[in-house]
Amino acid sequence: MKSICPFHLAIPVNNLGKAEKFYGDILNCSKGRSSDYWIDFNFFGHQLVVHLDKKITKQSFNQVDGQHVPVPHFGVVLNWDEWLNVKERLRQVNVDFIIQPYIRFEGDIGEQATMFFLDPSGNALEFKAFKNINQLFAN
Repeated sequence: MKSICPFHLAIPVNNLGKAEKFYGDILNCSKGRSSDYWIDFNFFGHQLVVHLDKKITKQSFNQVDGQHVPVPHFGVVLNWDEWLNVKERLRQVNVDFIIQPYIRFEGDIGEQATMFFLDPSGNALEFKAFKNINQLFAN
């Protein structure tokens, strides 16, 4: 697989303190530059910037594999063991899952672990891992 360049994503949050605790303490993302209105995080090797916005709009949903998937959402593809560790850390701090951690396409091409949850501002995240990372884009 070709090496992947880090992405940059900027998202709205309605409380910087809660965002800092969630992304920093719960997800273990190190903090970079910041101001009174935004914070940079190392989001698993990618640049995530949370921007203060007290007028965040409501989320919509689509049906995917019988699940009520939030749109928009973002996340990261982890290795299998790291995904298991993050899942346990989220359970230990009682994060409410929108979609409980589960395995999709078990035993088939593209087998993957996935889970959906919200940050304190209502941004939806999906963390996933593939049994075989070379099947990331397989159909």
